[in-house]
This record gives sequence, C-alpha cells and structure tokens, in this order.
Amino acid sequence: MSTKDIKEQLKIIKRGTVEIITDDDLVKKLEKSISAGVPLKIKAGFDPTAPDIHLGHTVLIHKMRQFQELGHEVIFLIGDFTGIIGDPTGRSETRKSLTREDVLKNAETYKEQIFKILDPKKTQVRFNSEWFAKMSAMEVVSLGAMRTVARMLEREDFKKRFASQQEITILEFYYPLFQAYDSVYLKADIELGGTDQRFNLLMGRHMQKTMGVEEQVVVMMPLLEGTDGVQKMSKSLGNYIGITESPKEMFGKIMSISDELMVRYYELLSDISMDELEKFKKGIKDGSIHPMELKKRLASEIIRRFHSEIEASDAQREFEKVFSQRELPDDMPVVELKWDGDELWLPRIISTTVPPTSSSEARRLIKEGAVTVNGERVTDIEKKLRRGEYILKIGKKRFVKIVPQKL
Repeated sequence: MSTKDIKEQLKIIKRGTVEIITDDDLVKKLEKSISAGVPLKIKAGFDPTAPDIHLGHTVLIHKMRQFQELGHEVIFLIGDFTGIIGDPTGRSETRKSLTREDVLKNAETYKEQIFKILDPKKTQVRFNSEWFAKMSAMEVVSLGAMRTVARMLEREDFKKRFASQQEITILEFYYPLFQAYDSVYLKADIELGGTDQRFNLLMGRHMQKTMGVEEQVVVMMPLLEGTDGVQKMSKSLGNYIGITESPKEMFGKIMSISDELMVRYYELLSDISMDELEKFKKGIKDGSIHPMELKKRLASEIIRRFHSEIEASDAQREFEKVFSQRELPDDMPVVELKWDGDELWLPRIISTTVPPTSSSEARRLIKEGAVTVNGERVTDIEKKLRRGEYILKIGKKRFVKIVPQKL
C-alpha cells in the first residue's frame, strides 16, 4: 500500500484529468483503502482493434502506472470479446467486425507493448471472454433490461445516426452494457477512460448499483491531440507517434510539435512533477527557457521509456547534428502556412514557401533527393505532410521553417 496520504494521492490522480465522477466518492474509496490496508481495483479496458499502440493510448496506461506507484491494483482489461463487436463510440456508421483471430493476434502485441510502461509484477491482464464465454444466452439477453432504448438514444453518436436514418445494430446497443458488466464482474473501484467514453463509463456505475456492487469512480482523461495539434491522435489520420517506431522517427516527430502541444504532452506523458512543469511554463513565457531544449528533453524521456537510454542519446545527437544552431542559418525564414484540410502535398508546400520555386521544379528537386524534411531526405513526389511545424532544406543552402497558421 502507498505511504502517501489522501491529499498527496489526490494530487497525483487528478493530474491531467478532465473529470472525476465523483470527487467525494474517490475520497471515500481512498479513505476506506487506507483504513483497511486494501488496495483499490483500477480498471481500464482496451479493445485490440489494431496491432500497434501509439502515444495517445498511453495517456491511460501512464495514469494506470501512477495508480500502481500509489500501491493500488491495476487491471489491464483486453476486450477480446467486445473487440469482435467493435466500440460504436464516435462512429457515424456501424464498425466493421474483426475476426477472433485478428483480435487475439492484436492482443498479443498489446501485452508485449504495455509492459514498457506498466510493472508486470503489479499488473493483472484479463480478457473479458473469461466471463462472457461462460454466460448463457439468457444471461446475456438479460443485460438488455438494464437500459431502455430511449436512454440509449440519448448517447450523442447514436442520436445523430438515428436522426440521419443510419443503421444502428442491436449489437451496438449491447456494447456499453458489456463494458459495464466488465466493471460488475471485476468489482472495479475506479475505471479509467477517455472523454469520449463518458456514456460507457457511467453505464458501469449504473449497472454496478443495479446489481448490488459498490459504484465505481469514473476518471476521465483527455484525448491526446496528434502531431498536427488539432485532431485526436490516430493512425488513420497519420498524426500519430507509435511506441514501436524507431528512436529517430520518434525524436523527429516530437520535435515537430508546437510549443503549446509540448506542454500538454509533458502533463499527460511525462514523469516530471507538476511543480517542475509550472517552472517550464513560466520559463517559456519569460524567455528564460528555450522551447526547443524542453522538446529535446521530452523526446529523450519518451524514447528512454520505449527503447533505451543509449538509443535516446543517439537520436538526440543525430537530431542536433542536423538541426544544431551552427548548421541552421540565423536568418532562416519562418513562413506561416494555411493548411487546407489535414494534409498538404509537399511540392505545393515548397512552391508556396520557397519562391521562386514552381510545383514542377519542386517535384524535380524531390526526385533528385535535394529536399529534406526535419532532416529526413524525401524522394517521393506524392509525399504529403500533416499539419504541423517542419524545417525544410532545399538543396545545400536554402532553409525554411514552416509553421501552421493559427485557427
């Protein structure tokens, strides 16, 4: 059990959270835990719908590790049963179902990747097929009595699809009921989830109360913006940083994010204290700390976590070799670029920001290998860049820094 008192635990638990339902319930559970000397059960569920985990996923996992360090019991729940159905959260149409083989294959990679953050000795890995596979048809059907159709249609994504006459399957209605039953079966004290999971998380509280289990506290974490600083980090949007990417790729991507986004990444992904983070914010504001140095520190910390100390140092040295102040011109132009949509064609970016270069000239330069983006040589003339900050080098001497126009 943790030696920290309730006030200290609350400070750590609340770091980066958007909402806790409810604060009073959380305090009561912590008091009970300390009094009885029994750790709280912390649950977070992940449907293995894709094989790789990116930094957006790790916001929840990082919070789970904080609970571990406070002495509580963490349950990493792999939704191998619910993953086959597919979470309808945020969907404008029915999600394509995965095969059980796909789900199990992805689940194995999750197990490998999460222990880069979590302590395997203090982590329970559970699969919800453990209990759902044993339930009779009548037991499964009876879950449908927990909520009315009218209440289900209060959910925003269901409401929109119903209003636009798009199909909603009965199976999708069951998804939040299945997630809620996970909390009943595991007797979860606290469930972690993103803000987009609010409906499902509250369903867990409702079902626990209905079935005579003490209601869980809901701790909601923000959805981490991707490298574009606008949309939720997503592999499909191309604005992600994968935890299995090479140290060089990770370092370059983190260095490309905006200063504002860097502060947010520190709060949600870093191990630094809140006091130190406040010093960083103040230093950036008064000019006593250069944001680039803080980005290097952040990139190194994250790479150490998922790779090694040596690889983090090597990635930083390589980055500094290319982007050191000695090699970048003091008078390098900075161009604010308007992004029409989520990404722009690289030849167009070059022709817009490096006059008098035309699109055809830009394509020729790319083909010849005369263009680098954040130190990476680009030879694909169809290359597109996500909204973000970049340093372009054209030929041997022309440099330009691209920053997106503020929305």
